Amino acid sequence: MLEKLGKALKKAQGRIMNSILLDKDLVDTIIKELQRALIEADVEILLVKKLSDEIKKAAFDERIKGIEKKEHIIKLLHDQLTKILGESKKLELKKEQTRIMFLGLYGAGKTTTIAKLGNYYQKRGKKVALVGLDVHRPAAKEQLQQLAEKNNLKAFVDFDETDAVKTWKRFKKDLEKFDLILIDTAGRHTLDKELITEIKNLGKEIKPDENILVMTADVGQAAKKQAKEFQDSLKISGVIITRMDSTAKAGGALTACTETKAGVYFITTGEKINDLEEFNPKSFLSRLLGMGDLEALIEKVRSVTDDKKQDEIQKRLQEGKLSLEDVIEQVKSMNQIGGLDKIKSMIPGFGNVKVKEGVLEQTEGKIAKWEHIIKSMTKEEKNNPEILEKQTSRITRIARGTGASTSDVRSLLKQYKMLQDMIKEQSSLDMSEGMSQRQMQKLMKKFGKKKVMRF
Repeated sequence: MLEKLGKALKKAQGRIMNSILLDKDLVDTIIKELQRALIEADVEILLVKKLSDEIKKAAFDERIKGIEKKEHIIKLLHDQLTKILGESKKLELKKEQTRIMFLGLYGAGKTTTIAKLGNYYQKRGKKVALVGLDVHRPAAKEQLQQLAEKNNLKAFVDFDETDAVKTWKRFKKDLEKFDLILIDTAGRHTLDKELITEIKNLGKEIKPDENILVMTADVGQAAKKQAKEFQDSLKISGVIITRMDSTAKAGGALTACTETKAGVYFITTGEKINDLEEFNPKSFLSRLLGMGDLEALIEKVRSVTDDKKQDEIQKRLQEGKLSLEDVIEQVKSMNQIGGLDKIKSMIPGFGNVKVKEGVLEQTEGKIAKWEHIIKSMTKEEKNNPEILEKQTSRITRIARGTGASTSDVRSLLKQYKMLQDMIKEQSSLDMSEGMSQRQMQKLMKKFGKKKVMRF
């Protein structure tokens, strides 16, 4: 995600801090490198020029001297880039019921985004309903229904009705018991009069609390025109930007939202149901600079974990009764977040740790195999895996019962021991008091380099 820009920013920051003298040649070099990276990220040239002028002005301000000048320039760089990245906007839900209409052109990912947002809020205790009102795109209704079934969400879809307003009226009474209503609407290749009329008519009937525009990150500088057209015609309240994981040109989409005064609520960072996160410019910039974003990581963990199940595991941890089934739950959670490769940019000081290519796919295969292995175990073996290490005959029996090898069984036991070691590490660092950044880096580096690589 904007990797080149991140590298350019880190390089510029390093040059400023390590320079003995901030002369004209150095400042010009830094500015040229930043300009190139920002333009490649599709940031509008006028914004790039404004940032360049601000840095030059600060660099040659005679009133600011020495280290203070360096700090001033770096702060200025951070502040200006945060402005360029756009505004964050918190999606505020009502106490009784919130209705959200999703708008966007073909291919923006509206339907998938609706499922992701539904999953996001359902994990946070909301009673969510998805409503399929895209009556034009072939298979739009089927897609919404399938996504809902796959992720235990409730969808309201009429496969026979071709009128969106009539569909809404049919389900209106059934929707009264839900906290959050997420409504999929039709798209077009362009925002034409017919689409505007249809959405306005729907809006009069539905009376949505939010009109959210879904827009792809790879749309580049065309995002400004698209966002403005939707804003002028349909009064969008905010934006969700998709495909942030697959493009280096997300700058255009982000800056477009700033200029049209439509804040970014969320970004999507992958194809999986949990690949959605609230957008925060400061946190986003922190990750680009390799400084991590623990707040986003905590939110990611919340998105993939079942609070009740985690409470039960936590209780067993405190009692020293961790089972192999608990291990599988923890590994699954990490995999749903996206594995170490996905979360490392959120951990301060951990962004440069290399993760072997394909490690996530290998882990998914191992999880499936481990689950079969556990099913062949007795209750005693599941709850007390230590007894298996002392009795080879048990390991052989379990392997034969699942068609696995004895090394597969031992691999699971190693993962169990690994998690136990991690728990001991955390206890020794007194997690209840909170870890320092240095302790966190040490712990995660050990986990990443020595342990996760075994998958």
